[in-house]
Amino acid sequence: MSKAEPAPAKVFAALGDPTRLSLVMTLSDGETRSIARLSMDAAMSRQALTKHLRVLERAGLVESVRAGRESRFAFRPDAVAAARACLDEAARQWEDALGRLKGFVEGAPATSRPPAD
Repeated sequence: MSKAEPAPAKVFAALGDPTRLSLVMTLSDGETRSIARLSMDAAMSRQALTKHLRVLERAGLVESVRAGRESRFAFRPDAVAAARACLDEAARQWEDALGRLKGFVEGAPATSRPPAD
């Protein structure tokens, strides 16, 4: 994995916080927003909001772009796609393991039970 690719663990950790998940959901509409605009709907200080946005940025979920004196934040769907690929691989492994277990159980000879009294 190159440095440009987001690490799924960072994505999952960042999205584990309800505030950050809410920010990602807000930004996922494709519109860039400033901290001032994002803070209008948040019940927290701009400083706290900035800290959450920096965590999301380090995880690769958002990017900031300078527009004059302010930073505008945008959603980066590639980070979610990388995390999704990780979940898809885990699901595939579980399906394979369950398929092998099913084959083992169905292929095992039936055991006879003693009659009930």
